[in-house]
Amino acid sequence: MGRFHPDVEPHHLDIDLDEYEDAYVVGDVHGCPEPLDRLLSTLGVTDDDLVVFVGDLVRKGPDSAAVVERVRRADNMFTVRGNNEEKLLRGEKSLERLSDDDLAWIESLPVAITVGENLIVHGGVDPRKPLAEHTIDDLQNTRSLVPGGSYDPPYWYEEYAGPLRVFFGHTVLDDPVVTEWAVGLDTGCVYGGSLTAYDLREGTVTAVPALRGGVERSDAKIVDVAELG
Repeated sequence: MGRFHPDVEPHHLDIDLDEYEDAYVVGDVHGCPEPLDRLLSTLGVTDDDLVVFVGDLVRKGPDSAAVVERVRRADNMFTVRGNNEEKLLRGEKSLERLSDDDLAWIESLPVAITVGENLIVHGGVDPRKPLAEHTIDDLQNTRSLVPGGSYDPPYWYEEYAGPLRVFFGHTVLDDPVVTEWAVGLDTGCVYGGSLTAYDLREGTVTAVPALRGGVERSDAKIVDVAELG
């Protein structure tokens, strides 16, 4: 069996880090172009740098179309397909300003990106089974290890121990999770939190605050990182 499930392998992209100067992984943007532009400016991103997103570029924020355009037109920017992109493709949600070409681009996105020994997915991986057994749905939606648990701990990243270091979004955190084997970057930009990037070369985190109060969200669905075991 290969590294990925047969259903996942056609949707896997491998990127050579040596082709870029600096390299960053960015958390869930959720249709918030202003913080995204501010983050890229703060980082000083150029066309020679790599930017990889953990998915959920769209929905909930004020301008998903602008975010999609920003990433689509940049040759140095890549993203995995998150669960909110999947909802558009399944017709469960819609965004009027996204064109048919935008949706075709979203459908073409990978669900897993590897950069060396780093794996970027939207949701996460289940430490109880091999990567090769993970479906597209697993990679997009894994969060709690409790059946149907959603935001009930323990979370997958508390027990995962490699061998790839996994970068993920999907789970809203009050601060980034940065461990030896997992890096969580959804710091709730659309909910009034911040938009966060991880520097793959330097091992540092940069975040910019959201300007708005953001979409309301229950505290029960924002992980207090300090309380993790």
